[in-house]
This record gives sequence, C-alpha cells and structure tokens, in this order.
Amino acid sequence: MSEGKPFEGQVALVTGASKGIGAATAQALAAAGAHVILTARDIKALETVENAIHDAGGTATIAPMDLLEQDAIPRLAKAVAERWGKLDILILNAGILPNLSPVQDIDLPGLNRALATNLLAPQALIAAFDPLLRRSDNARVIGLTTGVVARPRAFWGAYAATKAAFDVLLDCYAQEIRKITKIRVAILNPGATRTAMRAKAMPGEDPNSIKGPEAVAEAILTLLTEDFTSPHRVSLA
Repeated sequence: MSEGKPFEGQVALVTGASKGIGAATAQALAAAGAHVILTARDIKALETVENAIHDAGGTATIAPMDLLEQDAIPRLAKAVAERWGKLDILILNAGILPNLSPVQDIDLPGLNRALATNLLAPQALIAAFDPLLRRSDNARVIGLTTGVVARPRAFWGAYAATKAAFDVLLDCYAQEIRKITKIRVAILNPGATRTAMRAKAMPGEDPNSIKGPEAVAEAILTLLTEDFTSPHRVSLA
C-alpha cells in the first residue's frame, strides 16, 4: 500500500454510482487505489464515470443493473466472487425519492418502488455480499441515510419511512456481526448536498448554496480509514 493509495488492492462496490454522491465516491475511491465496481441503471452515465476514473489513472468495472430485477444482485455477487474472491468496501448509496405528499395521499405504487429500492435492495445486497465481506481483512459497509429519519418533516412521510427502515436494518446488521466478524458498519447522513434528488425535492433552492457531492465523497473516504466501533453514525448536516 502506497502512502497516496490507502485502498490499493481493495475492491469496492458503489451502488447508485452513475451520478451525484455515488459517482463522486466511486471516483474518490479509485483515486485512492481501490478497484471500484459501479452499479446503476444508466449505462451511458456509468461509462462516463468509468472513463473519468480510467483517465485519472484508476481502475473500475461497470455493472449496469436494476437492483430490483430478480436475481440481479446474486448474479453480481457471483461474478465478484469469481473474479476477486472478496469485497472490502460496500457503499449503499442507491435510493429514490417518491413524490412528496401528505400521508393520506401517498401514491402506493411509488411507495412500493421506494420501499423496494431503499430497503429491500440493500437487504439483498447485504445478504449476497456478506460472505465476500467476511473474506476481507478490513471490510467496511457504509449506508447513506437522511436527516428526515431523525427529524421527520411534513410531506416527507413516504421517503422518511423507507429510509428509517433502511437505517434500522443496517444498525441491526452491524450489531449482529460486530463481535463475530471484522466487518464494520457506518451510517452517514450527508446533509444538504447538490444532487439531482435534492433539486427534485427543493426546486427553488440555489444549488450553489450547498456543498457538492465531492465533499461527501471526501467524508466517506475519511470514514473508511478510521477505526470506529460498529454501528457508527456520522452526520454532515
């Protein structure tokens, strides 16, 4: 491991890596020496991120997929196991924001998709990659949460509920494995960040008034190098 490449020799998987925090984190990890597996649905956007990583001297592999597609996650885990035999870093970043509305008016199809993306897919990822994480000497799992979990807000019920469930799921996982594996789990609230999801939720906000996704990526890399007790919570709000 070189001084400027703290994650050299490590394999990282970043979900929602085609844009925003996921893309910035993937590029930062690659710059720090990790081989990064990029997952998202948008193939062209993934290729753009991959090209940026390669142009900067890093390495990456794209895995275009819909996390909700049946057997997609187990297929990816099998491919990672066959090629690398382990996983050192799992960044659970992918998520969707259902339409903001009063609780009584929540769109059920939208809520179901949010539940599937924000809760069921992360559980499936943990189930599929836990064996590979256990093969790592220093495995880390970082899940991205939101401030509306701790501070519920009117009209945000659908999103907050799905992320709260994810939050609890990840916390329970961390408690279950902390004494029997080397895996450490952190839950990070990025706070207000300049992303497409934020723009959708706050259309009148000046994007230049909030931090860019690169700031969150930097915080994630710092967290990955720290020696913390699992579960660990961090807020950038």
